[in-house]
Amino acid sequence: MDERAYYTESPATRPANLICPYCRTNQQLALRWLIRRKKDRLPAGGDARDRARFDKCQSYMVLLDDRTRCENPRCRKTFEISGIKTTAFLADEVGG
Repeated sequence: MDERAYYTESPATRPANLICPYCRTNQQLALRWLIRRKKDRLPAGGDARDRARFDKCQSYMVLLDDRTRCENPRCRKTFEISGIKTTAFLADEVGG
C-alpha cells in the first residue's frame, strides 16, 4: 500500500519572518505548506505489514516554497528561503 493512502493532504499558508539578503529588510511573508494529517484508521485492504507502517506514521507539514520574492517596492528580488525547516511534525490533536 502506498504511504500517501495513510494521510489526508491540504494546502495552507503560514507567515514567516524573513530578511531579504539584498536590501536587508525584515518582512513577514506567507509561505505555502502541504499539511499531511494521519487518518484515524488504516485504509481498507491493508495487511499486518501495512498496519505496522501505519502505526509509526505521524502528521506533518512540508514546505512547498524554496524561493520567495521581496516585498520591498525598491527591491522585489527573488531569494532562496533559508533558516526554516522544510518539514515539521504536528502535535497529535487527540485529547485524552
